[in-house]
Amino acid sequence: MREGPLADLFRSTTPGEGGAQGVQSEAPAETRQEVPLRAEGQAVVRVVGVGGGGCNAVDRMIEAGVHGVEFIAINTDRQALDSSRADVVIPVGAEVTRGLGTGGDPALGEMAFRESEEHLRRVLRGGDLVFIAAGEGGGTGTGGAPIVAKVARELGALAVAVVTRPFGFEGNKRASTADLGISHLGDAADTVIVIPNDRLMSVLERGTSVVQAFAVADDLLRQGVQGISDLITLPGLINVDFADVRTILKDAGTALLGIGYATGGSRATDAATAAISSALLETPIDGARGILLGITGGPSMSLIEVTEAAQVVANAADPDANIIFGATIDDQLEDQVWVTVIAAGLS
Repeated sequence: MREGPLADLFRSTTPGEGGAQGVQSEAPAETRQEVPLRAEGQAVVRVVGVGGGGCNAVDRMIEAGVHGVEFIAINTDRQALDSSRADVVIPVGAEVTRGLGTGGDPALGEMAFRESEEHLRRVLRGGDLVFIAAGEGGGTGTGGAPIVAKVARELGALAVAVVTRPFGFEGNKRASTADLGISHLGDAADTVIVIPNDRLMSVLERGTSVVQAFAVADDLLRQGVQGISDLITLPGLINVDFADVRTILKDAGTALLGIGYATGGSRATDAATAAISSALLETPIDGARGILLGITGGPSMSLIEVTEAAQVVANAADPDANIIFGATIDDQLEDQVWVTVIAAGLS
């Protein structure tokens, strides 16, 4: 289900739990739901929300009905974790923060996650693809995300971070903290998909409240993760396996996200056009070495529509770029088509 804060923003305009109990050096993970075992040959996909923004993204994915992945929420703020809907919640940094958060200090965030690093290793072991969702610029997400990515890679998983860069109105200090955090994350993860919140200003209506703006930013984290995970976990017209995703995102560095949405007679090509011209793309996709393309529509979406949408993206890409695409069916979408473009390995 793709409806939500993003639907109006990226539609084509083309006509046609309780508090912490004392202080402990390593708080145990709390398992909220039974996590299903994976069948032989099926990739184990985990989504790890780090800090407030990342944990919000996890909740949004659960609300959207995303299936086939395991959800983990990690935070230094124990009270914030109490309302999480994730399968597993992990309060970290009990010695450092006493469950009260980092106060926006990334150094404290890093210390908190290093304190719990071996515990994280046990929780993440066995994953094939680990998404790290976080909002950059604060303390927990900025300081903790690189630790999660490092541990995931050391365990042999593909580590893909999806992070937001702060709005301009959040101030220069938060922006510089975010840039430094993204740089550190780039050294730890295979791929870092950066969502620049300020780019939303060109598509948000003037009357949009601050609360609504942050909700859209959180939902973009959700969409960035879901755009990739759906390709692997949902049955499709054109299937993409984990090896395909790994080919594009392994050691790919920085990546950008484009989203398009359309209805009507030319919905697929309109959605593809909207995706490659998305306000979220800070540079054209022709500078990408690899492109992961996901096309999702209702049961009426045809193979011809999928082919035409893929051609729109291919025409905009470098002729030598490695393009891997998949098409999935979502019964709830009816006449809608969503196109997600991940442009990776940007020069």
